[in-house]
Amino acid sequence: MFNFSEKKFDVISCGEIIMRLSPAIGKILIQDGPLDRNLGGAELNVVTGISTLGGKTSFLSKIPDHDLGMYAKRCIDLSGVNSDYLVYDSSKNKRLALYYYEYGSSPRKPSVVYDRNDSSFQFLHSNEINPEVYSSTKVFHTSGISLGLCENSKVLVKDLIKNFKKGGALISFDVNFRRNLWGDEENARKEIVTILPEIDILFASEETLRKMFKQTGRMEEIMKNFAKDNNISLLISTQRTVNSPKSHNFTSIIYSAIEDKFYSEKSYNNIEIIDRIGSGDAYVAGVLYGLTTFDCPLKALKYGNALGSLKNTLLGDVVAFSKNTVDSIIKDHEEGSSSEMNR
Repeated sequence: MFNFSEKKFDVISCGEIIMRLSPAIGKILIQDGPLDRNLGGAELNVVTGISTLGGKTSFLSKIPDHDLGMYAKRCIDLSGVNSDYLVYDSSKNKRLALYYYEYGSSPRKPSVVYDRNDSSFQFLHSNEINPEVYSSTKVFHTSGISLGLCENSKVLVKDLIKNFKKGGALISFDVNFRRNLWGDEENARKEIVTILPEIDILFASEETLRKMFKQTGRMEEIMKNFAKDNNISLLISTQRTVNSPKSHNFTSIIYSAIEDKFYSEKSYNNIEIIDRIGSGDAYVAGVLYGLTTFDCPLKALKYGNALGSLKNTLLGDVVAFSKNTVDSIIKDHEEGSSSEMNR
């Protein structure tokens, strides 16, 4: 479909690394007790997921040159993601972004408190990045979180998109709307439309297409028209049904403007939700793995749906399932499970 040429990396992403601190399940943030830590970040979660499946990835960010930064680098290295292009912050006020996550239990929703202002990443400039990276990848991926963090990261994202595009990469962008960053959909829309002409692969939910981009009609019509109007090669949208806080159904739909063709499959039903954080990023990872490995939207759909569903069953921000595990889940989904346990 895209006829990728051979590159050092399949996918490179750029974003803020953020450390999650959580009380134990069944406790809330205002109570005393230890906090468990996990490392994540939307764009990091994506390349980590791809790497775990066997793809070649690298990650761009700026991290403090103290022990927490080294902890972040160690996690990246252990996940198989290339860390050669990280930039290190030795300034007086260097810091790693944090967020506090409290698990929910019906009727109490999960809740998040962010503490990410002035993280080292928010001071990263494109002229600090080794320019050789721009011609080294099939796909560059980033999201609306990096675009919306601050004025500097907005400039960074736009510079990187321009540089990777010039270097021959496809540009992948996940809208990933966060009200706490943008305020409302209109503020996000004003910035995202400025980069849409550079986007080849767009991830946008039905709610985003309707509320942010004011699209109306049937979903298939919306996707087809929006892709055509903005010259987007692949428009991808997830579909989640919440049965209860602990049970979701999940699937997605891909529209290939190159082929003028939709791809979809039956949903994964009654997913047992252990930790939903990062499931959207896991979905993006599966899709980009399928595209860069097989150059096939149908494979992309299958890996995206399976990996996005699986992430819900795993604690932490980052997905950690091997290709063999994901392949077995896809097989069970299509043919039915033949046993209750893997032995």
